[in-house]
Amino acid sequence: MDLKEIQSLIKFVAKSGASEVKLEMEDVKITIKTGSSDSKGETTTVVQQIPMAGMPQPAAAPAPAQPAAPAAPETPAAPASDDAKYITIKSPIIGTFYRKPSPDKPNFVEVGDSISEGSVLCVIEAMKLFNEIESEVSGKIVKVLVDDASPVEFDQPLFLVDPS
Repeated sequence: MDLKEIQSLIKFVAKSGASEVKLEMEDVKITIKTGSSDSKGETTTVVQQIPMAGMPQPAAAPAPAQPAAPAAPETPAAPASDDAKYITIKSPIIGTFYRKPSPDKPNFVEVGDSISEGSVLCVIEAMKLFNEIESEVSGKIVKVLVDDASPVEFDQPLFLVDPS
């Protein structure tokens, strides 16, 4: 796990209200404990990363972290042959996915809409901040992979776009 993934995990755990999360993978063991233990109301976070002895450290990106906190079930992946020609737009952060700028406004994009590079597709709320997610590609929205107002993970697929 790299530092960004660990920081994102800490933010997610703090937001979820969980007091302790333990994560064990092949080469990493992480324990995150949160709680207001001092009079200033600051949260204490403890992170432990223990490399396994005798195991070569991976040079490539490790498997994504899966927090032990409650999360919405992920949408099952469609057959790869159908989706191979599409570009997947993924979440750059952990947070809550919203398709609208506010409850009384229309969705940013619908299935079938044409988008261009820089078009706002959705917002993701993280730590009380609403982050606009912009498209990095031009094309046509084929599928929305996440339900409105549901939690999303880092690098989770959000949209399928047909670039043609």
